[in-house]
Amino acid sequence: MQNFKVIIVEDVPLELKGTQGIIRNDIPEAEVIGTAENESAYWRLLKQQLPDLVLLDLGLGGSTTVGVEICRQTKELHPQVRILIFTGEILNEKLWVDVLDAGADGIILKTGELLTRGDVRAVMEGKQLVFNEPILRKIVERFKHSVGSELAKQEALVNYEIDEYDERFLRHLALGYTKDQITQLRGMPFGVKSLEKRQNELVQKLFSDSRSVNATRLVVRALELHILDLDNLVPDEE
Repeated sequence: MQNFKVIIVEDVPLELKGTQGIIRNDIPEAEVIGTAENESAYWRLLKQQLPDLVLLDLGLGGSTTVGVEICRQTKELHPQVRILIFTGEILNEKLWVDVLDAGADGIILKTGELLTRGDVRAVMEGKQLVFNEPILRKIVERFKHSVGSELAKQEALVNYEIDEYDERFLRHLALGYTKDQITQLRGMPFGVKSLEKRQNELVQKLFSDSRSVNATRLVVRALELHILDLDNLVPDEE
C-alpha cells in the first residue's frame, strides 16, 4: 500500500485519540494531515490540502445528518477522495443507507474488530462497499431473510395456484384499493364482477371454511401464507 493522506472527522476527543492510535500503530502509510471536530473545521481543512482518504464519523455534535452531508458534498466536489465511515451509530440502519447513497466507500462500525489495516487497504485500492464484521453480519441476516421470503412466496404461489392477476388483486386489496380502482390498473383485464368472482375463488383456495370471509380476512390470510410479502407491498405503476 502506497503512502496516502488522511483527514479524520471526529468530535469526541477520546475516540479521536483512539483512531489516531490505530493509524499510528497499524497503518504507517497513512499521514494524518488534519482532524476536524465539526463541519466548518472540516471544510477549512479541505481547502488547505486535499486528502486521499476521509475517515468520517457520522454523529457530529449530536447530529447524524451532518456526516451524511459532508460525505455527499465531498463526493460531488472531489469524487476521487475515498470516504470511509467510522461510526458508533451501530443501530441506525437508515443512516447507513443514507451515507451509502451519498457515495461512501464503506462503513466500519465502532464495535467488534474496529478499524483494520485490511479495511483501509481495500478502500485505498479502489474496492467499494468495505464493511467490517458487525455490519456484514447484519447484511447477511437481511439477505438470508429476503431470500427466504422470496422462496416462501414462490412456493405459496405454486401450492395455492396463484397466478399473476391473483397476486396483483390481493396486493392492491392489501393497499386499500377498491375493486373499481383495481380494474383501472394497467393490464388488468377484469371488471368488478370478474374480480368479485376471483375473490370468491381465492377464498375457496385459501380457507377450509370459507363462510364469512371478507376482503380483509382474505388479505391477512395471503400474508400468513407468504403469498404477499409485507415488506414489498407496493402498487403497480399507474
